[in-house]
Amino acid sequence: MPPKFDPTAITYVYLKVVGGEVGATSSLAPKIGPLGLSPKKVGDDIAKNTQAWKGLRITVELKIQNRQATVSVVPSAPALIIKALKEPPRDRKKVKNIAHSGNITIDDIIDIARQMRLRSGARYLSGTCKEILGTAQSIGCTVDGQPPHDIIDSINSGDIEIPEE
Repeated sequence: MPPKFDPTAITYVYLKVVGGEVGATSSLAPKIGPLGLSPKKVGDDIAKNTQAWKGLRITVELKIQNRQATVSVVPSAPALIIKALKEPPRDRKKVKNIAHSGNITIDDIIDIARQMRLRSGARYLSGTCKEILGTAQSIGCTVDGQPPHDIIDSINSGDIEIPEE
């Protein structure tokens, strides 16, 4: 017989979902079904809480306590950069292989780096900014009209000052 259900236990489940869309309940069921939650209801909650990230793949954290799930978005660096580009939401089924050829400012990069600071492996904020600039390079956007790697080089040489925190 399984152990008795503990109402005070907190369980965290992390999922990759497309923002603003109800995911397949078949992918949710094996993860949250044993915890006593309805996959359809949780899928609707995820869709409702990720409307701001419509069309982007993001990580969602489900905090499950006493058979109640609270949804919080854990944004990744690419999702934050694409959101900073202010591109219109796209239909995943129709538009494929989109080129993110926009331009963002160094201030946007610093803001994104501050949000990602806790999950970064860098020691200082400048290192986190370099991580974000590397992601921007792989996405294909420019920073202040320059390729992101040129900005990384100017941070290394000291031409661009990044604040401590």
